[in-house]
Amino acid sequence: MTPYYQEAGITIFCADSREVLPTLADQSIDLILTDPPYNLSPYSTGNIKASWRKTINNDIAAWDQQTFTPSEWVQAFKRILKPTGNIFAFTAYNLLGKWHEAFDSEFDTFQFMVWHKTNPVPKLRRAGFLNSCELIVCMWNKGHTWNFTNQKDMHNFIETPICMGHERLKAPMHPTQKPVKVLQRIVSMASNPDDLVFDPFMGVGSTGAATLTLNRRFIGVELDEQYFKAAEDRLKTVPTTLW
Repeated sequence: MTPYYQEAGITIFCADSREVLPTLADQSIDLILTDPPYNLSPYSTGNIKASWRKTINNDIAAWDQQTFTPSEWVQAFKRILKPTGNIFAFTAYNLLGKWHEAFDSEFDTFQFMVWHKTNPVPKLRRAGFLNSCELIVCMWNKGHTWNFTNQKDMHNFIETPICMGHERLKAPMHPTQKPVKVLQRIVSMASNPDDLVFDPFMGVGSTGAATLTLNRRFIGVELDEQYFKAAEDRLKTVPTTLW
């Protein structure tokens, strides 16, 4: 399959990841870092409109209503991942069991991290907890890349604000855009400079931005043409010193 855009260190496709994955070489990827659909739409109260701010998004989007099944991806991920590679995938409570069922027996280690959002979307009805935490499932085998210098860095907990300010894309606005700082933390711990990072659900290119700023190479895939174009424009301007 011909990439839609390619230059030194960057290869991105506007396509379905299930069509791109078979074209990737065996044991060619150092890190799979991705943010697939959470399928939270059935549990959502719907987007909330307020007179004092823009609509509060509650995961109502067409792509989130398409069923994501972790078991459909496990063998393809295993095939392309290097023996020293890692997998990190953002997910939600409703899919955690399915991730574990599909991946736990296929890797030596299955763990999870928590991203705590210091400024989560407000809950106007005050009828439950704020959605201030997101889960990240993590899988690897013995001998995997692991970059830590002290015990303090090894906590499975990341705390940052949600994506906002100049970093937040306005047109198009992706409802689940992740902060580059969170992704940089994962890329730093789970890969080395010049390693190859793959994101099969690229969105607006945040994983690619984190990867390139840390002098890793990147392959990304995004099905939505509007999000893909935003990612392409964004990644063309990311500074890197590797190439």
